[in-house]
Amino acid sequence: MALFFDSNVFPLFHPANVDDLKDPCPVFDGALWHIFGSSGTVTTESWSICHGTAPDLYGPWTMHEAIELPLVGSGIAAPGVIYEGGVFHMFIQTEFMKSGGRCEHAVSDDGFAWTLQPPAILSLPDTDEDGIYDPHPAVIGGRRYIVYSGMPKFTKVPQPDVYLARSQSDSWFGPWKRVGKILDHVHVPHHNAREHPDYEWGIEGAQLVELPDGRVLLNATCFLPEGARGNRQRVFFAVASRVEGPYVSVGTVLEPGEPGENGHSTVMVEGRELTLFYQSRQAATGHRWRYGVAKCDLLEQILTKVA
Repeated sequence: MALFFDSNVFPLFHPANVDDLKDPCPVFDGALWHIFGSSGTVTTESWSICHGTAPDLYGPWTMHEAIELPLVGSGIAAPGVIYEGGVFHMFIQTEFMKSGGRCEHAVSDDGFAWTLQPPAILSLPDTDEDGIYDPHPAVIGGRRYIVYSGMPKFTKVPQPDVYLARSQSDSWFGPWKRVGKILDHVHVPHHNAREHPDYEWGIEGAQLVELPDGRVLLNATCFLPEGARGNRQRVFFAVASRVEGPYVSVGTVLEPGEPGENGHSTVMVEGRELTLFYQSRQAATGHRWRYGVAKCDLLEQILTKVA
């Protein structure tokens, strides 16, 4: 189900001295928009935590120095950030293509200076959560959750599914109790199957958003079963009546419009309008990842079609 977006601006801007921008998470603090994400290069998979600010979601964006956290890991990137009670809470991975890894937690009063907290979630060796990454916070039904990708040990390519944890203190400081897997490969018919001879990757970049009618929207990234590599990654939506699922996919929602792909994104819902802040790469960007923003009528195109 490709949605009709009333506006779609891509690329939103071109970064200086950086090959790729990925994993965007925009946050409004009441005065400024902040964008947190991953900046670096897919050539060597080297990443840092990017941070930018703007008076409007469409810019102009000012990119600041990368955020430095005292963490150890080969994949410290893909921050999921929420602003609540005058405090930014960042949940961030430490690995994403290997076993182990943690969902770390840091706090900030201004989005620039951060203080590390105890880890929120640890991987579970030799289980289906042997590796974890792509954490994103959510408030559903007044309760605080973290949704993330978890994967068993692998020999060739990671095969992550989507998992959920719930705060036991009703605060972002946890402790966090695992709810379990809420979306599996088999529940996404437009995703490449595990046994596919040219399997590319699993489900990642998940986010949960409470819809106006009380249902839950899951926004995530899938990989199509067919097509040339470098053209299969897509944003898709799924909907459930409960945060634990079951989730029913409504399909991919935004086509690149030319050879290319899109992926890890953040959805914001206000009234009847849905805003999608996403990553994409196309021929027009030299196949480098950039950010884009698209908007559509939520009630008309999603709520009525998945009722």
